[in-house]
Amino acid sequence: MTANFSRIDNTTLSILQTKWTSNMTSAIYFFVILVNLCGNGLSLWLLLFRTYPKTPSIIFMINLTITDLALGLALPFQIMYQLQGYNWTLGTSMCNVITVTFFVNMYCSILTMMAISVERYMGIVRPMRFRRTNVNIKYAILACVVMWAIVLAVLNPMEKTDLTFYVQELNITTCFDVLKKDMLPTITHWAVFLFSMFFVLFLCPFIITVYCYIRIIRALIKNSKNNQKGRAVRLAFTVMFVFIFCFAPNNILLLAHTITKLYYQKSLYMYYKLSLSLSCINSCLDPFIYYLASKDFRRKMRQMFKLQNLSMVDTEMIEGYRESFHSARTGSIADARHPESPLSRVNSNL
Repeated sequence: MTANFSRIDNTTLSILQTKWTSNMTSAIYFFVILVNLCGNGLSLWLLLFRTYPKTPSIIFMINLTITDLALGLALPFQIMYQLQGYNWTLGTSMCNVITVTFFVNMYCSILTMMAISVERYMGIVRPMRFRRTNVNIKYAILACVVMWAIVLAVLNPMEKTDLTFYVQELNITTCFDVLKKDMLPTITHWAVFLFSMFFVLFLCPFIITVYCYIRIIRALIKNSKNNQKGRAVRLAFTVMFVFIFCFAPNNILLLAHTITKLYYQKSLYMYYKLSLSLSCINSCLDPFIYYLASKDFRRKMRQMFKLQNLSMVDTEMIEGYRESFHSARTGSIADARHPESPLSRVNSNL
């Protein structure tokens, strides 16, 4: 949302006084916090201390879990802000930290999911080019550092600008709900900022992710056995659904809202605000994706809660005779008993 220093329009005032949107988003955030902190806290412990070797997929999962936990720790401040009638009382610096954390989580998650899809594509579709685990781990760590650097560079205007705005008509101070037009020098700078977020941090990773999973699905349909193929294809479609459901609405509406606001003086911010809450749901879905994706992750969690059953043991015995050079690269949970082939391991890493 944009505004002049002196006044804001009636549509913006109306949105800031709409109780049902703040109540609905606060309820969603509260649910996300509970699932996020519990699920990602457990996932981080399993990924850090119960998995070996630390493969590229595991490194990417750890990176994804860290960004999710950061969001879970930031959301209580957003709930407090909304329940106080969009009145921010924690100062300019804290507003910047919470806002940047919000967007860093979304865009680092998008880039990390893209990296995971590329890693899976290389392991399943192009396995001969991706065999040396120790080298790949170094590249995975470097890739995570580059992801964070790219995201923070694109979000630089949010890091250096005062994102609070005092609304005289309502006697409140907003945090990122009203942006000043001179946050950036010209319309051209606004266009570069917005299109960088949309194309560099969303659309390009989305296209790459879709391409990789289409090729993975084709390879699995061609080469996998029915039980492995069905589960892996369902996982691929689940990841794509989460990607589209959580991230696409927010990024499309952000671009559409800003363009209509800058050029036509109309607002789509209420819809954008609701879509922003959808993007947070991804952070509490990731642990369930790990559970679906990794047989070893699933077994270790079942062991923790004493839910391991006979069918899982039988499955392990059957799958234990399948082996290839790729099994060492794809990773396993501590205490895993047998290596597996690249295609049978498709469910072991996201």
